[in-house]
Amino acid sequence: MKQELIRVNAGDNVAVAARDLEKGSHMALGECEITVLQDIPVGHKLALQDMETGGKIIKYGSVIGNATCSIKKGEWVHSHNMETNLDGLLSYEYHPVKWEASKRIANRQSTFFGYRRADGRVGVRNELWIIPTVSCVNTTIRKIEAEAKQRWKGSMEGIFAFPHNAGCSQLGDDFAVTQRILSSIIRHPNAGGVLLVSLGCENNDLQHFLPVLGEYDKDRIKTLVTQDVEDEVEEGVRLIGEILKAMEKDEREECPVSELTIAFKCGGSDAFSGISANPLCGKISDTVCGFSGTAVLSEVPEMFGAETFLMDRSDKRETFDKVVELINGFKEYYMGYDQPIYENPSPGNLRGGISTLEEKSLGCIQKGGHAVITDTLAYGQRAEKKGLNLMIGPGNDSVSITNLLASGAQILLFTTGRGNPLATAIPTIKIASNTSLAERKHSWIDFNAGVILEGTDFEDAADQLWEKVIRVASGQELTKNEQNGYREIMIFKDGVML
Repeated sequence: MKQELIRVNAGDNVAVAARDLEKGSHMALGECEITVLQDIPVGHKLALQDMETGGKIIKYGSVIGNATCSIKKGEWVHSHNMETNLDGLLSYEYHPVKWEASKRIANRQSTFFGYRRADGRVGVRNELWIIPTVSCVNTTIRKIEAEAKQRWKGSMEGIFAFPHNAGCSQLGDDFAVTQRILSSIIRHPNAGGVLLVSLGCENNDLQHFLPVLGEYDKDRIKTLVTQDVEDEVEEGVRLIGEILKAMEKDEREECPVSELTIAFKCGGSDAFSGISANPLCGKISDTVCGFSGTAVLSEVPEMFGAETFLMDRSDKRETFDKVVELINGFKEYYMGYDQPIYENPSPGNLRGGISTLEEKSLGCIQKGGHAVITDTLAYGQRAEKKGLNLMIGPGNDSVSITNLLASGAQILLFTTGRGNPLATAIPTIKIASNTSLAERKHSWIDFNAGVILEGTDFEDAADQLWEKVIRVASGQELTKNEQNGYREIMIFKDGVML
């Protein structure tokens, strides 16, 4: 039976309402008898004890803020009577903790069927991608995509164009980031071939971009400068035909899970995200890392307030120092624009019951499980070290999923409590934190983690989700984003525009 109140940790002094609670209702949480003193929306917090002004509010076994006034047992606890404790840059000490993979992992499938590429990496799809060097040809690549799908219908596992927002009028680091991200996407193992389309006069023209891309297979990566041809759509379709010939012999083969890189993201979170969907993803992160594979976690601002739990999982002092640099460097990014570091949660998060950044972050990092952190990644940097990698980047959904794509992740697990259809070039398994969302937006959601709130064991749910991951990786199942055409990229920009 579904609980009325959820206490995440035995040390918490607040509980989460599993349904709308009416003023005057009585309930029990263990040995604690409670009378609800106010109407409390589903997902929001209820005080389990009296608190004085300035008192610590505890959830996930950690402080998520302090009371701005006295709060009585049974009252609603939210942004109207609590505030963040976070402020400014912090100094950190390394207190390493050890992790051992759960014995349950050994019972999960350890292989999948993927496409082994010439560089040794493995793709879970064999698609042809059309990538622009500059946003000026976004419509052009869409036209090429449409014509190519008609001309080469049923070829490989699909032909897809990926418009973006960058490639010209950029300088310095901003321009370099764009080039690195595009280069990493072009070399992604899920792409059996790529048509690279240029306008011809942009900053990121082929003369300046190809040296960044480096040596490449000219049978599988073709280039087109649209200013140099009479009919750019016809020429693009012709080149795609040549690329498809190089892809004809590609076949799936059995591969170990150690070849998988799985990325994790949340968007449109609610208070249940950190209780059901995100910890469930943590089980998947621990599973892939337990099989010597790779997991990638981003959204640095949504680590603020929970960063020490990540830092202490670093495999060595050098990695710890890199995590500290990742965290403080992103705080300095905000400070450089004279903006508040802790301007979070979002309006949707607040409506879903998340009150402070500490609370959001403690729920967010659950997606990383408990695996050892082995590296941090810059924009456009491919994940090379097995284990859990932390990637720089904002929480913005479109930018974040593009960063994770560029890391080389073949699959993305994306949790949501309020709903979000957004996805990127790789199969995106959308996970609902609650059953209501899963039933209401079934065209968006691939997996319902809400069953955990209704009594399903975490490990049983993790077994089911892992089986789905393997089916998706092996091409036996398409995700909702693949079925419905949700495939987007957006490149992070932080520099002067000409």
